[in-house]
Amino acid sequence: MQIQALLAATGRTESAEREMMGPNMGPHMKVAKLAIFNREAEKVGEFVIACRLYLRMKMREATVEKQVQWVLSYIQEGSADIWNENIMEELEAEEMEYETVEEFLTALKREFGRGEEKLVKAAELRKLKQEGRTMKEFVQEFKRAARGSGYEGRPLVEEFKRGINGEIERKLMEVENLPASIEQWYKRATALDRNWRESRRKEERLRGKKETGGGAPKQEQQQIML
Repeated sequence: MQIQALLAATGRTESAEREMMGPNMGPHMKVAKLAIFNREAEKVGEFVIACRLYLRMKMREATVEKQVQWVLSYIQEGSADIWNENIMEELEAEEMEYETVEEFLTALKREFGRGEEKLVKAAELRKLKQEGRTMKEFVQEFKRAARGSGYEGRPLVEEFKRGINGEIERKLMEVENLPASIEQWYKRATALDRNWRESRRKEERLRGKKETGGGAPKQEQQQIML
């Protein structure tokens, strides 16, 4: 539904909209024009922020119904248009459930932002690196990011392998029977990481003993040689 058609359906012309804004709503204050919002989840947050800014600067004194109508005039296309029409029906029947425009904007973000969290989680998952953390610590963070990311099965395993340290990944890939599930990858990687760290600690202790002459004082060693 086009904006003009929506305005006509609600009985609002351009002059009526100017009247709705009133004299105390900063009519001369310049505000960037909003882009039409459809159902793209990644844009809902930006759209809601822009709406809040405009409403506070231009329509602070308007009724909740008029504020909601203004926001609806920028919601179009696809499922967004259908949702728009449902809200318009509630307005016309005076059965709107929102007491404030903030409640309405929160509902809007919840309705169309369902995929937004998935995108954020997926991006977070792809950025994760083990680096200096233990595998146990990394697995816990990886699990948290994986929930709601949309990754599962083989793609999830690949992201896990990409995030862990190269030495552990090589050791994992050298075994005959690769883990079958992501949980098995977690367990195998954690065990290898623990063993690798313990081996490194032993090597450091041995290196320290060699640097100090095996732990025996140098004078005592010379007496033994005599």
